[in-house]
Amino acid sequence: MKISLVLYYDKPNRYSFNALVGAIESDDYFQDLKVSFVTHGDRLIAEIEEVLREYEKVVVGVSFATTQLWDTHAVMRKLRERYSCEILCIAGGPHPTGDPLGSLRMGFDIVVVGEGEATILDLLKNIERGEDFKDIRGIGFLDDQGKYRYTGRRPWIDLDKYPPFGIKSNKFGPIEITRGCPYACYFCQTPQILGGRPRHRSIDKICECVRVMKDKNLRDFRCITPNAFSYGSPDGKKLSISKVEELLSNIRGVLKTDGRIFFGSFPSEVRPEHVTKETLDLVLKYANNDNLIIGAQSGSQRVLNSCHRGHTVEDVFTAVDLTIKSGFKANVDFIFGLPEENEEDIRLTLEAMEKLGEMGARIHAHTFMPLPQTPFAKAPSGKISDDLRATIKRLVSKGEVYGDWKEQARIGENISNYLKSGKLS
Repeated sequence: MKISLVLYYDKPNRYSFNALVGAIESDDYFQDLKVSFVTHGDRLIAEIEEVLREYEKVVVGVSFATTQLWDTHAVMRKLRERYSCEILCIAGGPHPTGDPLGSLRMGFDIVVVGEGEATILDLLKNIERGEDFKDIRGIGFLDDQGKYRYTGRRPWIDLDKYPPFGIKSNKFGPIEITRGCPYACYFCQTPQILGGRPRHRSIDKICECVRVMKDKNLRDFRCITPNAFSYGSPDGKKLSISKVEELLSNIRGVLKTDGRIFFGSFPSEVRPEHVTKETLDLVLKYANNDNLIIGAQSGSQRVLNSCHRGHTVEDVFTAVDLTIKSGFKANVDFIFGLPEENEEDIRLTLEAMEKLGEMGARIHAHTFMPLPQTPFAKAPSGKISDDLRATIKRLVSKGEVYGDWKEQARIGENISNYLKSGKLS
């Protein structure tokens, strides 16, 4: 082919790239496309130099979240200082989707807005043929006058049409079983990027992927989903217990006793109101994880309501109680410093953390970071009060709290300043 694709395959973004590579490998047009995977930014230029000796043009793909904005900016500055028309840089992922104009101003030529599988196939074909790509749906770019142009949203993809990983390139990972979330929490980008209606990969396709992994001696099944227990639900809210059991029993049928299933644990989680005796019994019957990750986010009902969470504080305590009584460890997500949180909300959150710790739960501590195109995008970053900081430190020393909340507080302030000013400092 006339072009080569170089992916900045750094660790935080590998799952996203696995899906793109799966889509590329599923299209016969790209059977001869050379794809390079560069795991460190300081190796990008060396790889591009090598590829340019053989190909007319190099397409560089970068996926990143808002927390990676400054590292990505540094990488792009180096690339643009060295190359002009020899490479074409495409950005995708959560931040470019939420902030396409800001991403283009960093030096990218094209931004993929939203889902990338179908868009990247169209883009690469047009680039390889030397055709104009500016009518391809799902992208943003700067026109000849420097004005931002968006070509419009593409229809949501059918997950069954594309494998979740690259089989030829041996790029495997967790299998995405559901895409889209109906809850639209005000701090979360998922509904903005992937839609509010859940789309489920079929059980046949999931098991097909499990078989491929098993043939390569990869015998652990993990999944990517906004809420593991919502698999098969038409609306993502009312559970379909029979579909969840059908999924898990079929996967177990493929893996037999020498494989492991992790469901409701990293890298996915579960909503507290969906933790029931029925869902826990299914995990006990079919899966191997010893813990569940439960999204609580706050101990204040007022804050939960203002975030549009759709569950109660009582749901959290019920979920933890059921989880621990079933023999699982309960890891409970909390976000500190959510918008409009007052002293009473903080007191209630501290009280909830203390009680959950006494029940045997561990708190996964986060600090609120505003994200582009969410309802909280312009809100100030989370602040940790002295009382909250002291309580967190005490619970950390007891092994009841873990997480990167301190680093997130620092990054969140930088993100807040950027989203308000549009300037990278």
